Amino acid sequence: MAKDFPEIFDDMNSTIGELREALPETMAGFARMGVAAKSSGALDAKTKELIAVAIGVSGRCDACIASHSKAAFDHGASREEFLDMLSMAIYMGGGPSAAYGAQALKAYNQFAGK
Repeated sequence: MAKDFPEIFDDMNSTIGELREALPETMAGFARMGVAAKSSGALDAKTKELIAVAIGVSGRCDACIASHSKAAFDHGASREEFLDMLSMAIYMGGGPSAAYGAQALKAYNQFAGK
């Protein structure tokens, strides 16, 4: 099954908007948590996004893979860095993470225009 990760990303953003309207307090809290987690600290934004992709791979979340692969690319993650992160994610998650790791690589390639 071919997945279009930029399309998954766009669809997620529009459906999250619906959720914000239906659950304003919950989603505002979630947004604040995201701001706090992504704020400057010991890890840079690129590293944090690579971690988020790895968690998306282990959680088998297409929308997470789309969102954080795009963000990792936008923050300058090279293909080699992305592959190195996938190596660790696959090691930790086994076969299911290998399958979703392949999907994450597809997402990175799509956002990188490859």
